[in-house]
Amino acid sequence: MIKAPENFIDTAGVRQVFAEAREGRRDFIRSAFAAAAGVATAGMARAATPGDGDPAILELPEHSRGLGQPVVTDGYGKPSKWEANVQRRQSPGLTQTRQASVSFAPLQSLFGIVTPSGLHFERHHQGWWDIDPSRHRLMVNGLVKTPRVFTMDEIMRLPSVSRFHFIECGANTGMEWGNVAVPTCQYTHGMLSCSEFTGVPLITLLELAGADLNKGRFVLAEGADGSSMTRTIPMSLVRSGEVLVAYGQNGEMLRPENGYPLRLVVPGVQGVSWVKYLRRLELGDQPWGTKDEAVHYVDLLPDGTHRQYTSIQECKSVVTTPSGGQVLLDKGFYSISGLAWSGRGKVKRVDVSVDGGRNWRTARLQDPVMSKCLTRFNIDWVWDGKPAIIQSRAMDDTGYVQPSLRQLREVRGTRSIYHNNAVQSWLVQESGEVKNVQVS
Repeated sequence: MIKAPENFIDTAGVRQVFAEAREGRRDFIRSAFAAAAGVATAGMARAATPGDGDPAILELPEHSRGLGQPVVTDGYGKPSKWEANVQRRQSPGLTQTRQASVSFAPLQSLFGIVTPSGLHFERHHQGWWDIDPSRHRLMVNGLVKTPRVFTMDEIMRLPSVSRFHFIECGANTGMEWGNVAVPTCQYTHGMLSCSEFTGVPLITLLELAGADLNKGRFVLAEGADGSSMTRTIPMSLVRSGEVLVAYGQNGEMLRPENGYPLRLVVPGVQGVSWVKYLRRLELGDQPWGTKDEAVHYVDLLPDGTHRQYTSIQECKSVVTTPSGGQVLLDKGFYSISGLAWSGRGKVKRVDVSVDGGRNWRTARLQDPVMSKCLTRFNIDWVWDGKPAIIQSRAMDDTGYVQPSLRQLREVRGTRSIYHNNAVQSWLVQESGEVKNVQVS
């Protein structure tokens, strides 16, 4: 007997679920939270159950009877006008100025694992710049035999690699530490994106400069924006070849808001270390303790002490559909879907609960499953119209299991900002409306 693969979908079983669910619908509203008003906007799509008849199919639409639009040859391609609500959004009042702010990716409206470059989340400390690549330079100095200054042309002539990785701000989900602060997945987890990055391994540039790999234990990465963002990168990460000096993202050059023309890619490490507008790399024998490491991006513990250099983004997951701000229009069959990731390696398993963590079922992991990359998961669910609390819990290949909110608070307290990787809970009400709740 041939054994079906673990992620095999039993279509006959799905049809059975549809039949048992009578007039169940997979319909739901994929919404992006209207930031100021807190109103869900409808982007509704109908998916009929097997066997349904739809007389509209007999009407020949205009686009089947006439000449369409010409080929676009003078500009950058744009999404459909019907997808206008799918956009990055800034949280009102989060920061005093937009130059030092965040825009959140619409995770609830995305498919697969790759974030389109135009929807990639942004975090700026001094605004963004569109830098002339012909004038940009990258210096490599410190514990090296021959300090080097590279032009963009010289870097792009070197052998390149392309890899898929997630990037997550250390403050992602930070507003959830104390209580339920925001209503949608876009605002709870939207400081997260995943792309294919192209560039040169950092170790290659260090070797070209004659780096002392015995004495050199840390690399200082410095950005060229007004904040002079500087971060310490351990050589233990650099030696593996994973850390990239990247100029490409999703098959094209980086966009200005994502660090054009050059940025650092540090897989598995919080986004602040992925220094944008990269201009200098210095090899040293100890951490630098810069302003962005000693004052910012540190974890406040219950006893009042600060935990420093906690860069790794631990295993985490979130259900994106259904999630806060969406509405289930009818009882019946749904596919619960979400994202899981780990800064230490691959996602091994994701469990899903629809009763607030009392019972769990193992979800399907959608290929590809890659190291330090987003992984899409999904699982079948028949909603009976009663209140339900949906959660996901991920485990990575090191054996680490995503903690509940209670478990995390027992260790970290409630006054922290960074590195909240607790299980997220969504309440499905009898009306079908989905809200953000906290279950300890």
